[in-house]
Amino acid sequence: MTALVAQAPPREARRNRERQKWGNPSTYFIAFVFIALCLGPVIYIILGGFRDNSQITTSPAGFPSPWRFDNYAEVLASSTFWQQVGNSVIAGIATTVGVVVLGLMVSFVLARYHFSGRGVMYSLFAAGLMFPMTVAITPLYILIKDLGLMNSLAGVILPQIAFGLPVTVIILVPFLKAIPDEIEEAASIDGTSRLGFFFRMVVPLSLPGVVTTGILAFVASWNSYLLPLFILGDQTMYTLPLGVQAFASQYSVDTAKVLAFTSLSMIPALIFFTLFERRIVGGLTGAVKG
Repeated sequence: MTALVAQAPPREARRNRERQKWGNPSTYFIAFVFIALCLGPVIYIILGGFRDNSQITTSPAGFPSPWRFDNYAEVLASSTFWQQVGNSVIAGIATTVGVVVLGLMVSFVLARYHFSGRGVMYSLFAAGLMFPMTVAITPLYILIKDLGLMNSLAGVILPQIAFGLPVTVIILVPFLKAIPDEIEEAASIDGTSRLGFFFRMVVPLSLPGVVTTGILAFVASWNSYLLPLFILGDQTMYTLPLGVQAFASQYSVDTAKVLAFTSLSMIPALIFFTLFERRIVGGLTGAVKG
C-alpha cells in the first residue's frame, strides 16, 4: 500500500508533463477549425477543376467521379493563359527587385545615418501602411495616364513598388540598426568605403529581412487585381487575376473550366508562399527583436 502511494505522485507528474508537452486539446481543435476554413475553399476549387458541370450541379461538395483532366489540359494548352502567366511573372519580379533594392538603400540611410528629419521620414514610411492602394486608385490612374504608362506593365510595376516600400522599410530598418557599430568602424579602418561596407557587410547580414520583404512583394504583386484593372485595358497585357475575371466571363456557363483556370492561377503563389513560409516568419521575428 505504501509503495502504491509512493508511486502515485510520479505518475501524476508524468501525466502533467505529457499534458504540457502536447498542450490543451481545445487549442488543437480551434487551430484545426481555422485551417479547415482556410484550406476548404482552396481544395474545393482544385477538386472542382477535375469535375464536369453535371457533377458540380448534382453534388456541389462531392469528389470527382470520374476524374476529368481535360479542363486542366485545355487551360494549359491555351496561349492566353501562358501569356498572362508571363505578364504576372514580369510584374512580380520587377516589383520585387525594385522594392528590395530601393527599400534596402532607404533603410540603410535611415538606420545608419544621423541627420535632421530622419524621424519624420521614417514616420512618413510608417504612415504609408495606413493608406491602402484603394484610397489612392483615382489619383494613381490620373498620374499614370499623364505619364503615358496606360496599358503597360510599367504602369502597374511602379505604383506597386511605391506601395511596397513602407512595409520593406519598417522590416529592414531594425535589421540594419542591429548591426554593431564596431563592425563598421573595423571596416573603415581596413579602408572599406561606405559603399563597400553596404555591399560586403550590410546586404549579407540583412539577408533574412531582404528575403522576407521580397517574398511579400512578389506575392502581393501576383495577387494584385485593382491596380491592373484600372491600368491594363488590352487582354494581351492582362495579369493572372484579370485573366481569371476575363476567363470567368467568357466561360460563365462552364463552371468546372473556370475552377480549373482559377486553381492554376493561384497554385504558383501558394507554392511560393509555402516554400518560404519559415523565412518570412524568421525575417519578421528578427525585425521585432531588432
